Amino acid sequence: MVQDTTTGAPAPTRNFFARKSVDEILAENHLEDGGNFARALGPFSLTALGIGGIIGAGIFVLTGTVAAKFAGPGVVFSFALAGLACAFVALCYSELAALIPVAGSAYTYTYATLGEIFAWIIGWDLVLEYGLGAATVAVGWAGYFNRVLHGLGIDLPPEWTTAYFADPSHAGAAAGHGVFNLPAALVVLALSLLLARGTHESSRFNNFIVFVKLAVVLIVIFFGVSYIDQAHWTPFVPENTGEFGHFGWSGVLRGASVVFFSYIGFDAVSTAAQEAKLPQRDVPIGIIGSLAICTILFVGVAAVATGVVSYTTLNVPDPIAVAMDATGASWMAWIVKIGALAGLTTVILALLFGQTRVFYSMAHDGMLPPVFARLHPVYKTPAISQIVVGALVAIAAGLFPIEILDEMVSIGTLSAFALVCGAVLYLRSKNPELHRPFRAPGIPWVPICGIFSCLALMGALPIETWIRLFVWMAAGLALYYFYGSLRTRRR
Repeated sequence: MVQDTTTGAPAPTRNFFARKSVDEILAENHLEDGGNFARALGPFSLTALGIGGIIGAGIFVLTGTVAAKFAGPGVVFSFALAGLACAFVALCYSELAALIPVAGSAYTYTYATLGEIFAWIIGWDLVLEYGLGAATVAVGWAGYFNRVLHGLGIDLPPEWTTAYFADPSHAGAAAGHGVFNLPAALVVLALSLLLARGTHESSRFNNFIVFVKLAVVLIVIFFGVSYIDQAHWTPFVPENTGEFGHFGWSGVLRGASVVFFSYIGFDAVSTAAQEAKLPQRDVPIGIIGSLAICTILFVGVAAVATGVVSYTTLNVPDPIAVAMDATGASWMAWIVKIGALAGLTTVILALLFGQTRVFYSMAHDGMLPPVFARLHPVYKTPAISQIVVGALVAIAAGLFPIEILDEMVSIGTLSAFALVCGAVLYLRSKNPELHRPFRAPGIPWVPICGIFSCLALMGALPIETWIRLFVWMAAGLALYYFYGSLRTRRR
């Protein structure tokens, strides 16, 4: 064994491909009951957590963008195709979440299958989904919040509602340049404090807001149906312009890759496994139930929006409000704005929740400082981690515009999803004897389709996003090599 020349003690050794068995992971989390989370979430709360994480920027913003630029009324098919791709991943998540009901989500699943270094890569990837995802949605929340204030005759100074790194022209003529997006940062900090206070309290808040959001979406669908002009649906899939991805069926496919962002958040349910009352039963219900409900709602809203007005008018920040304005009922536009704020709030809540639970598992394994695994003695939440993560996400939301953040979120999420599907294939091959409370159907085709779908969507992202991903991963691997690989509990 190599020795440290200064102390004579054995030097730490590295085993980048060390794996944890499923039994070992379960034993660690059941033998340390004194530090476990409070089990306060049932199937309803978990489904609400998933819905809260899904319905947000996609339904209130991307519906119009995709319809106007890529698919026309065929955006309905785009949402359906993206939902189908997510269904493959959701079935894989459900099998692993029931088999390994701990807080680490894709990080823990990869540790049990592909090994330590791949687990670190996924954990670092999930920062892009959860951390930057929360920042991205917070920027969208701030935009709707500023519109609501403007409707009330209140205008905040533009330099304090625009990110520092945004295009200076977006800050307003008076400001010349944005300083900090204060509303985006403040909503992140407020929700972080709520999550630090306790899972039960934040769950009740989330359930209430999800109820408001669902009510608004259903009102839009049932109210808007009577104003649909079928002439706006002709042709339902506009003829291709001659360029791939611009209308026609290639436009529908490109639209599916864009609206995929709308579905990000359902996997946050799997991070709540240690806070579920009956995780083997309730977590799959939460994952699949939330995805199915949201797909139906996405399709319904897209059909109404493109039926009430021409799809060519929907390339605006608030397309659903534009569609409702066209009905002549101005009060509906206000309902949509309130629903958008509610929707985006719960997405931020779900993503902040997921980020700290992944960090908890990584710190529990020694790959991050132990402070991220410390639970509050009263609230039984990772309160310190929640505040630290909230502060960092708030800074990102205040400094960076949405166009820089969103593609990084997508590529990080897609890579994590692909590895989760791969983990199901690996465990079915290596450990077929394991008791699986939930079994994904159609093995091996379901995970193979999930992997293929994720890789295809990643391939559609621009080269600049890939470069940013490589830089991000290089920084993460350096942190792993000099810290995590030397301190992991498997040493």
